Amino acid sequence: MTLPATPDLSSDAPAYSDAHITAYPIEYIAGIDLYNAGEFHAAHDAWEERWMGEVGPKEKLFLQAMIQSAVAFHHLEIGRPGAARRMHQMAREKFARLGTTVFMSLDLDDYQSQLMSALSWLEEVADPREVAMPEITPPKIKLLPEVMQYD
Repeated sequence: MTLPATPDLSSDAPAYSDAHITAYPIEYIAGIDLYNAGEFHAAHDAWEERWMGEVGPKEKLFLQAMIQSAVAFHHLEIGRPGAARRMHQMAREKFARLGTTVFMSLDLDDYQSQLMSALSWLEEVADPREVAMPEITPPKIKLLPEVMQYD
């Protein structure tokens, strides 16, 4: 099984600014760095640490969707495409419940479009365990310049 290709970040602008570092929880920023490095399980751990704490309901829902999207790629890494499909479905449902197109400076429409591009093959087959995983490129998280309030 082919592991997901990690995004090449070397030639791109930083994923966030100093203003984002100041405004947002360190676990969120750390999760972005880990996710962009292809360390999906570690990104899950960083975001989960924040999610388990005292956070508002929208942030909790957002973090859970981010965690589930990272776990989908982790499941692919360890050869569990069925579990990856379920995590992707659960993440999509939570992003829809969030009811916004931007949260914590992340363009959710763009992020979800990248998710669909990478993971739509999971939805197109009856049993993803019975097909070879195509070469995929996980989304790259890059925050929008504007720092925004969140709950």
